[in-house]
Amino acid sequence: MTPTRATAIGFVAVLLWSLLALFTVGTAPTPALLLNAICFSIGGTIGLIWTWRTGGFAKLRQVSWKIYAFGTLGLFGYHALYFSALRLAPAAEAGLIAYLWPLLIVLFSGLLPGERLRKGHLLGAVCGFLGAALIIQGGSGGFNAEALPGYLLALLCALTWSGYSVLSRRIGDAPTDTVAVFCVATAILSALMHVALEVTVWPAGTLGWASAIALGLGPVGLAFYVWDIGVKRGDIQLLGTASYAAPLLSTLVLVGVGIAEPTWMLLAATVLITGGAVIAARASLKA
Repeated sequence: MTPTRATAIGFVAVLLWSLLALFTVGTAPTPALLLNAICFSIGGTIGLIWTWRTGGFAKLRQVSWKIYAFGTLGLFGYHALYFSALRLAPAAEAGLIAYLWPLLIVLFSGLLPGERLRKGHLLGAVCGFLGAALIIQGGSGGFNAEALPGYLLALLCALTWSGYSVLSRRIGDAPTDTVAVFCVATAILSALMHVALEVTVWPAGTLGWASAIALGLGPVGLAFYVWDIGVKRGDIQLLGTASYAAPLLSTLVLVGVGIAEPTWMLLAATVLITGGAVIAARASLKA
């Protein structure tokens, strides 16, 4: 597989993740850990079927337990934080902060062997963080203290997923089949923690269950497998900068269905966070 094709496959995950906020809102009021368990059970089942069909189980026995632990903590941590963030803060704004991860991938990837940061990457970073600061400050509406915990969790989301993605590059010899194990282990861990920490509230009605199943099939299912291929075999900096499309697409979806109001603050934050992609992407393409 060529790096160009792997990068294109990885970008499919970005398109699926643009629907993550929409489907998450549709599952309310299901708590984060229970939603984790439901979605990753579906995503893990998809992966196990695919691994069985391709004869990949033999390769799984050769993988170190450390890799399984790393992958499980990455998937579990990000989504537990993300689902919680969207329960505690407005979906569009919290989603935009969580989507700082493409920017952070570009910055962190500069620390990898053979990679380096350029001025365009740093300028794009400034734009992205200004957008996040505008959301937290609240624009003309003023600072919203009640939403601050959700915004902070969203920022932790971005740090978690960018760190997971970049470190995945360092363990690039692990087969993509391992993602199925990550998903199953995440589902089990989430279910255990849900029983201990949360009150059980199942998705409400047809819309709630349809949203949960859609999450498990796409943004919390297929997306991980194609993303794993992209970050391990493709151009990670180009993939990271192309991922800036995710916050723009996600916000447009939320506004389009009426979940988010198209305010000037939301528009400015979207432009800043997404607009940094143009600068950062130009820097990567010049490289």
